[in-house]
Amino acid sequence: MTFLETILDEILQIFKREGIEANTEADIIRKLDIRSTTFHELFSSRENMVLQVIRYDVEQQKREQSELLAKASNPVEQIMMLLVNGIQKMKQINPVFIADLQKYPEAWQVSINYVTNNNQEVNADILNQGIIEGYFRKDLNLQLVTKIILEQFFMMINPAVFPPGKYDLAEVFRSIYLYYVRGICTDAGGKQAEEFFARTNL
Repeated sequence: MTFLETILDEILQIFKREGIEANTEADIIRKLDIRSTTFHELFSSRENMVLQVIRYDVEQQKREQSELLAKASNPVEQIMMLLVNGIQKMKQINPVFIADLQKYPEAWQVSINYVTNNNQEVNADILNQGIIEGYFRKDLNLQLVTKIILEQFFMMINPAVFPPGKYDLAEVFRSIYLYYVRGICTDAGGKQAEEFFARTNL
């Protein structure tokens, strides 16, 4: 890991734990234990800092997802492992982080583009393979299903729909996706899903 990556990772952890707006530039510099000149050599502005952090986060997510999917033995497990991973990540992130991120249009767009493109490509591939192997129903409209999964995500992170102070986002995530996945499975896929649920603490 390079010096910049180390710094980006540390800032990302601060953001996910406390939100973006909770710390001033001076606070972040102090927590990173680096010189102000070094900070300004790395980041031209606060907006640039947030953008670089989000780009770093996206690359980390891609790497983690690839490693995660490689561990699954079938498409149902792949969907379930992505689901559980999503729940775990939601539990680790302060909801304020998502709300704060929307104040930085360029960084927010990078995040949304990744969620949109990744969701459609990865889920379509998994669902298609699952249909071929008999785990998901043959009558699925892949374009429609992946679109629904994506829109459910946007609904979940919309504070106007699920205010963070009133709803546990991890529980919202679980309620939206677990039951939806069951509904698109065949009997064989449903059995795999139930077995996965039985050995996984959600």
